[in-house]
Amino acid sequence: MGYIFNFHDAASYDHWFNNRKNKLTSSIEIQLMIDMLRPLKRESVLDIGCGTGASLLPLIEMDLDTTGIDPSPYMLDIAYKKVKNRANLYRGVAEDLPFEDNSFNYACLFTSLEFVDDPRKALEEACRVAKDRIFIGVLNRYAIKGIKRRLKGIFTETIYNKARFFSIWEIKQLVRSTLGDVPVSWRTVCQLPSGNGKFAGRLEKSKLIQRFPFGAFVGIVIALVPRFRTRPLTLKYRSQSALNPLTEYVGSMRFGDSLPDNLPGLFYQNFQQAADLDFMSMIHLLSGNRPLSEILHIHETKDDKPPA
Repeated sequence: MGYIFNFHDAASYDHWFNNRKNKLTSSIEIQLMIDMLRPLKRESVLDIGCGTGASLLPLIEMDLDTTGIDPSPYMLDIAYKKVKNRANLYRGVAEDLPFEDNSFNYACLFTSLEFVDDPRKALEEACRVAKDRIFIGVLNRYAIKGIKRRLKGIFTETIYNKARFFSIWEIKQLVRSTLGDVPVSWRTVCQLPSGNGKFAGRLEKSKLIQRFPFGAFVGIVIALVPRFRTRPLTLKYRSQSALNPLTEYVGSMRFGDSLPDNLPGLFYQNFQQAADLDFMSMIHLLSGNRPLSEILHIHETKDDKPPA
């Protein structure tokens, strides 16, 4: 289940987003998510770990069918005050999503993978409910700001003490080991520890700079590849160990196994031999209780024996 934000955590988290400087940072991160996902109007998106709704609002404004899920009731309370009835909100964990397969076009894990117990399971669930693309946004382990946050956590109690920081290579390895060789692309933003002003804004929008692997926020998009699972079809046939005198065939076979070449001949030969049998002999024949030769012998004996 991972760490669940309590009332104090939720209030502090929302206060952090309301800070002007942090709002700018958040808007850069959310814009990266939108640029990489490239969603179309009226498509559906699931925000896994939606928190206080900061990442829900831009999706709603794009006229997307938006759904959010979070394990913390305090975070959901704040999110509902922001989005009202414009998004569907659920309480649940990333490792066990309460949705059917392929329920959404997109799924987002926006700074939520850091707080789950089982990142692999969370990724599997996101892949299960989404059918087009998945966005993973994480705090970069090797960014200057990421190192600063971890050092701060040594001396003071912060929410980052509960977080697990990832690198680009760790996320890519997790994706490959879970999904195989699927298309993956990444970018980073927030390159400077305290980037503000017009210069910093232009720098963050540069596609070349976004390929620098040490930005504070990493965005990774996974293009989902459809996979089909097949199950063998079982068919019945007659085996040599329990021959039926009529068909000489019994048992089971799998789809793709070949029938004996002489099967049509067996049917014709045995029906010819059984064509003039009396009713009771035919019953015994079809039941398979007695071999055909024995039944034919009895039949011939009855015909040859003179009447009493």
